[in-house]
Amino acid sequence: MSGYNLIRKIRFLEEECHTLGFQICGAEDYIHRDFGDMLTLKPRDDCLPVYSRDAAVFIGNIQDLERWLQGFHVARKYDSILLGNKHDAQRDRKEQDYRNRQLLNQIKGEKELK
Repeated sequence: MSGYNLIRKIRFLEEECHTLGFQICGAEDYIHRDFGDMLTLKPRDDCLPVYSRDAAVFIGNIQDLERWLQGFHVARKYDSILLGNKHDAQRDRKEQDYRNRQLLNQIKGEKELK
């Protein structure tokens, strides 16, 4: 059975991407003869509200996708360490608090300049 391990790897990557809120697509816009077949990760449905629906989050081959997913998991672990294993709503709250602090610093900076 030639190619069986490759098919298993692709199925595993599809399932993992699905649980993270992504879908694997072919990269029709990015075809390069030297690189061969490329994959694209796009957000699926409404799972990831911060991303545009037709924006490619990742473009690369299967090996690059495996490395990207490893980095994504490391970033999630680091995030959970910083937030103390909080829920997504609390993560969103922290992100909004940070944006609010940035806005206040910009407003204070503009007032000081005038």
